[in-house]
Parts: sequence; structure tokens; C-alpha cells
Amino acid sequence: MTLIKSISGIRGTIGGLAADTLNPLSITRFTSAYAAFILRHNPGARSIVVGRDGRISGMMVSRLVVATLQGMGLDVKDIGLASTPTTELAVAMSHADGGIIITASHNPRQWNALKLLDRNGEFLTADQGAEVIEIADSIESGDISFADVDRLGEYKADSSFDDKHVDTVMGLELVDVEAIRKAGFRVCVDAINSVGGIILPKLLDRLGVSYKMLNGEPNGQFAHNPEPLEKNLGGIMQEMRDGEYDLGIVVDPDVDRLAFISEDGTMFGEEYTLVSVADYVLGLTPGNAVSNLSSTRALRDVALKHGGRYEASAVGEVNVVAKMKETGAVIGGEGNGGVIYPPCHYGRDALVGIALFLSYMARRNGMRPSQLRAALPTYFMAKQRIDLTPETDIDSILSGIKHLYRDEKINDADGVKIDFADRWVHLRKSNTEPIIRVYSEAPTLEEAEQLTTKITKVALGIAR
Repeated sequence: MTLIKSISGIRGTIGGLAADTLNPLSITRFTSAYAAFILRHNPGARSIVVGRDGRISGMMVSRLVVATLQGMGLDVKDIGLASTPTTELAVAMSHADGGIIITASHNPRQWNALKLLDRNGEFLTADQGAEVIEIADSIESGDISFADVDRLGEYKADSSFDDKHVDTVMGLELVDVEAIRKAGFRVCVDAINSVGGIILPKLLDRLGVSYKMLNGEPNGQFAHNPEPLEKNLGGIMQEMRDGEYDLGIVVDPDVDRLAFISEDGTMFGEEYTLVSVADYVLGLTPGNAVSNLSSTRALRDVALKHGGRYEASAVGEVNVVAKMKETGAVIGGEGNGGVIYPPCHYGRDALVGIALFLSYMARRNGMRPSQLRAALPTYFMAKQRIDLTPETDIDSILSGIKHLYRDEKINDADGVKIDFADRWVHLRKSNTEPIIRVYSEAPTLEEAEQLTTKITKVALGIAR
């Protein structure tokens, strides 16, 4: 598998040819580049936080990362097994100079990755990420300096941040702990054999929620494909149908994505995690909402209902966060189940999403998830991909689409999105493959699929 370098870090599979995988050589080279970047922009930098999810390769990767940072003269605060949002908070709480999260998010067990944070515990910008990649490429020619023996970084392990994370969530004004406890909720949780199995019981215990954990052992032996999509969640969906639960909760291995399952065992809808939480938040703190261009229009409808404004960003958490800051949004995130709530921090956080959603249920007099979902605007999404040859000029295809639909509302901040009166379609080129991803949304699934098929045919026509 080809090693993937992007503005957010480095990702790949463990094992195989050195040039094609995430291995000790690529890990140390990229970590060195990140450390050099931190020191270039802050010569007085001293400390970096390192956290990892429950993957089988996590300890091996972590030891390489930690030793490399020390070799660059940086102190390391190792928080061990920790979720992505926990690591982000740990950077800010520790007043560290940056952080590295060792996680491949929703990718299968053979994958791992390094995700890079700035001193605020937020992901690097596109320009910053590009600079790290440039430094990493230059290291192959030996263009880097390591610390001498008297200036090696120090090491400290600190396992306190799970509790600090939970404390932060519990202290949020809109997390109605009393109402949740009074409701006596019973939930089922699929923690997919990673760090969710450690931190979610702590949160639910504090909230007074009874629960059953599925796949709670954080051993990295994922019981199913870890992406929280309906096709992968047959186990918990059946458990919900057989048991008497109020809510099903599913996270990915690093606990930044969140999906709900209704009391009857049906999917609440990954796109609607953010929409439902936004409906609750905006009803109590009116303001603006942000999601990316490929997320459901339902968030726009909810924002307008509450007197706010909706803005769309380019795809990617760092872009959503930038747009949220620009517009002063009170809630934002992505349609993949990512909730970003600024009073906690600017990062996708499943713990925040769970606590706010349970508050939403409790304050609606214990309304069932299926009832809450039925009250939200309903749209249906369809997704396709257009496979092209490496020689294809994808930018010219997107320009052609933009010209053909110039009389419609167009957003070209990230590919081309065409907004029609009651539906939209979004075309994005991949950064790693010669393909165009096509996403559409319409009042019915059939109409959404028809729209993606139509636009795909138009794009192929331009390519020819």
C-alpha cells in the first residue's frame, strides 16, 4: 500500500516494503520533520503531547515517536491510550507546544497514522502541513539537526487526561446532568475494541446512565470494520432490537466520530448526529452553524429555523474550524458524525456529542430517538465515484461542469458544488487517486441517485 502524506499527517499500513508502508523509517522521518517545524516557528518550544488509540501497532509507533521527539530535544508528555479529542484537550491544558495523535481513525486494523496538532490542540493548517511534508522530504538528504546528548528531551507519562476530559464535558452549561440522571436512560455502546471502551464508561457513569458495552476491550482486534456505517453495525443493531434500550451509541477507534441507533434498532443517521445536536444547541444559544460542503442541507434548515445563519466550508476538520471561527458559529462539524462545540474545544468530540444528545432527549421529556429524528428535516444522500486515468485533466472536467451549470448557485471552494432549489450535488477530486467523488442530496433516495448518475454522465462526457 502506498504511504499517504497529507496536510493532516502521514498514514499507511504496517508491514511491507519500506517505501510503501508506515514503518520505523517513515515514522521517525516524519516525526523529526514535525519537531523541526515546531522548533522553526518557536525556537523556545519544549513539550509535545503524544496519545494513541487502541490499535495493535500503537505501542510500537508510540515508542518511535516519543524517542524521536526526545532526540530532537523536545520533552514528551505521553498520555497513553487516549481518544483524539482527549489528546487535543491535553495539549491545550498542558500549555504544550504541539501534539501527535497516533491513530488511523476509522481505517481497518492494519492501518495507523500520525495526526499533527498545533499549540492550541488543533490540526495544522494546509500551509503548515505542506511545510512539514517539505521538511520530511528534505530529511532524506540529511538536512536536519538533532539535539546533542546534554539537550535530549525528557519523558513523562500522564494518565490523568481522560478524567479531565470528562470533567470538561460535565461542566458544559448545556449538558444537563440533573435531567439526564432523572431520565434513567439505558444505552448500548459499541466501542470497537479501542479507547472508547476506556473513556465512555467514565462519562456514562458520571452522567448516571446505565449501559451495556459491546467490543469494549481496547486490544485493537476490531470486531468489525471500524467505520461507523450501517453496513458494519449489525451486531449492535440486533442488540438494540432484542434489548430494552433508550439509545445505541457507536464511535470509531479514536472517538471523534459518533453515530446513534434508535431504540427500535434502526440507524438514526450518521448525517443527523450533528443536525440533532445543533437543534438542541441552537434552541438554547442562537447563532450560526457550519458544516462542510458534502454534509446534509438539514443543518442549514435547522440553523434558519432558530434564526441563525449557515455556512459551508471545504471538506476537512481544519477547514470547518476555520469557517466556524470566521463566522462565530456556536456549533459545527461534519456529516460523518463529527460534532464540534467551541465551549469545549475546536475539535470533533464524541463525548460532547453524547452528552448534548442525552440532554436533548432528557429535556424533551424523554422523547425516543426515532421521534426526535422524525421531527428533523429529512433528506437522502447518494454517493458515487468516477474512475479516470492518471492522464485525465480532472480540473478541466470540474471547470466544464461549473460552466454548464453557471446559472445555478455554485460553490467552488472545494471542487464544485451545485445548489438547486431542493437538492444539491458536489464533485470533489481525490488528492491520492485519479477519481472524482460525487455526492448528492435530494428529498428522496431515488432522486439523489438519479442526480449523481446524471452528473456522472455529464462529467464522463466532458472527459471524452
